[in-house]
Amino acid sequence: MTTLAPASRTDTRLWPFVVVRAIPALVVGGFITFSSDHSQSLGLTAFAVFALLTGAVLLASALRGALPAADRSPTIVQGSVSIVAGIAAIVFVASDLPFFLQLLSLWAAVAGAAELYIGLRNRRRHAASRDWTFVGALTVVLAVVAFLIPADLQDSWANESGVEGVLTASVVSVGAFGAYAAVVGVYLVIAGLSLKWAVDRPPVSEAEGPEQS
Repeated sequence: MTTLAPASRTDTRLWPFVVVRAIPALVVGGFITFSSDHSQSLGLTAFAVFALLTGAVLLASALRGALPAADRSPTIVQGSVSIVAGIAAIVFVASDLPFFLQLLSLWAAVAGAAELYIGLRNRRRHAASRDWTFVGALTVVLAVVAFLIPADLQDSWANESGVEGVLTASVVSVGAFGAYAAVVGVYLVIAGLSLKWAVDRPPVSEAEGPEQS
């Protein structure tokens, strides 16, 4: 079994940022999940909150030395793109659904690719590599989903009890973003605490065997 190198100074600084990053994701994911309004305006508002706070945490983690030096530039790109996307969502909050789909897809493609790159680059070299890879890959999947949803989707449905409804692109896209945020939030809480426990655990060298009595 491959063992990770002893925790570095960046490892010990990273886990609080991971946990703090989970907070806006959990709040937005929970809000969308329990909201009956899945309009594009609500989607843009929720996305703006998520993107601005996430971007701020990412930039802080890079600028305060919580990441290896080589990974700070991609994280700054990811954080900057998130903040720009959040500002755009606020400025154009009254825009139509195609704008929300395009903004969500573009942000997720760039931010997801940057995080996926960091995760793959640090594979087996950093305790958080699997977390970066998972969140990055999931964000890229969100980009694909948002890109493929037709803006004019309108599918009527009815169940055996006679209840009828209409499944629209707005419901699907905002719901998909809410589900993404909820999954990322839960995952980051677990990842942050796992990282804390990993850096708190004293390193064991492979040469050291069990204590002999």
